[in-house]
Amino acid sequence: MPTLSMNEGAGVQAGDKGCSAPAANTPRLTLARVIGAALRLFPRPALCAHAWKVINALLACRTPLLGAHRHHCADCGRDHLVPHSCRNRHCPGCQAAQSREWLERQMLCLLPVHYFHVVFTLPHSLNALIAQNRRALHDLLFECVSATLLEFGQNKFKTRLGVTAVLHTWSQTLLDHHHLHCIVTGGGLTADGSQWRGVRSGYLFPKRALSKVFRAKYRDGLQRLFDEGKLEFHGQLAGLAEVRAFQQLKREAMRKKWVVYAKRPFAGPEQVLRYLSRYTHRVAIGNGRLLSMDTKARTVTFGYKDYAADAQRKVMTLRLDEFLRRFCLHILPERFVKIRHYGLLANRGRQERIEQARALLPASAPLAAANAEPATVAATETGKVAVKNCPHCGSERVSLVDIYHKPHQIPTFLLREVVPVPDDST
Repeated sequence: MPTLSMNEGAGVQAGDKGCSAPAANTPRLTLARVIGAALRLFPRPALCAHAWKVINALLACRTPLLGAHRHHCADCGRDHLVPHSCRNRHCPGCQAAQSREWLERQMLCLLPVHYFHVVFTLPHSLNALIAQNRRALHDLLFECVSATLLEFGQNKFKTRLGVTAVLHTWSQTLLDHHHLHCIVTGGGLTADGSQWRGVRSGYLFPKRALSKVFRAKYRDGLQRLFDEGKLEFHGQLAGLAEVRAFQQLKREAMRKKWVVYAKRPFAGPEQVLRYLSRYTHRVAIGNGRLLSMDTKARTVTFGYKDYAADAQRKVMTLRLDEFLRRFCLHILPERFVKIRHYGLLANRGRQERIEQARALLPASAPLAAANAEPATVAATETGKVAVKNCPHCGSERVSLVDIYHKPHQIPTFLLREVVPVPDDST
């Protein structure tokens, strides 16, 4: 996706105010409304076709533009229309439902062992290069992080660890912050599969050693991509196509320590479930962080945590065009896989290895999703949703009458009976 030419800090105002929720009688502000206002009030940005496809999906989500379900209530006799959702992975309103579906599949692979959370971050000096080579350099990030963790596991424990890695590209203020969250099993199978060797303490690997090996692997990977001509240099980065300039960029990136952050191990598999269900499908900004929008001033205000100030909650106001520019920085390349599994949890043969590990581990109670609340909305594989209760009388005697796949198929009189689908985002 091409980098937009707007000024990086245009229209930024930050404060120390607490992040207060909008008044109860105020309609919920959504990402789609903010994007729609930005496109209406400012010139349209230069985006690739895939980015426009994402934006159009978000704007159409849960509106009749994507089709709808028609339901009939047996008690009050009235019909209502439930619009379809877009199920786009950048949509905050759809990710909670997709997270639940993904979580159900991952529950089958959880083991009764400690899990560790390790975060690998790329230096900001590489942000401009990554912006023009997202797929190649994010793939390299996955490759180097997984190789580092698996090598440390083999050298220290002589086992094959399990790693689930999730890519995040944003900071709390929607600027570039490329990092990989990794959930690592506290142990693994030996090479012959006859023994499980687990971590006996709350300590996995030394962060400084992880950082050095990760940095060296990424440095070598950058050089390999450059030598193979797989990196692109456009606009202000055109000079990096020269060997000397590229070597200077590498030296600048290597001067500083690369951040590797290791959190305390999870207390057990249920904590891992809770983390995975809320974190893996997170998008750059959820509807819950949007506080207000002023169309006259053409600004939007949202909440964020300032981790440089002990995670204090603050608010930031941006011009709508700058907000849209920052959001578009985090649209992933088409079909890019942002959640990947390695080692013990690698896709091929994973279930067999999990069963083998369980046979070697002490028996544990069945795992269940933590704090699962009754859903008011049921999501289907095709992205269609159905409200369980009648919006007019509250009856549960609601039946599906018809499915409209195209907006022109929807009878005009039914458009007055559109039921807003509850927002799943946080």
